[in-house]
Amino acid sequence: MPSQKSQKIDLNNEYPCPCRRRGSLIPIALTDAFGCNRCQQIFVVEDTGYVIEQLSTSYPYKKAYRWTGHRWNTANSSFGGYYLPIAVGIVFVLLVFWLPIALHSPRGTNVIILLALLAVLLALLPSLWLWLAHRR
Repeated sequence: MPSQKSQKIDLNNEYPCPCRRRGSLIPIALTDAFGCNRCQQIFVVEDTGYVIEQLSTSYPYKKAYRWTGHRWNTANSSFGGYYLPIAVGIVFVLLVFWLPIALHSPRGTNVIILLALLAVLLALLPSLWLWLAHRR
């Protein structure tokens, strides 16, 4: 099994394009950047030398990749990988605080079910938006 450890990017080598279009990243002379000969994307090497970042004006989030020696892995953002635990935490907190309030209300059981469903819905919609924003 190939190593998943990041390797430093050599500015003189050619690499496969991380956009999965069977292109090659070719170094751009006198810059710390690569250009794909297939999809015409430009990738800039970050200061550390372990990550390339795609230059794009149409995508609001910058895509970054790490080279493992065999393939490109997406560089984890500090927040994007944690959307599931955040969503579970939000659902848990809302149900822990909202469910006792709903149970102590003098109204019927329909209100309890409605408030519980509303709590789950309010917690899941932002987590769905977060998941859609950070997926590949």
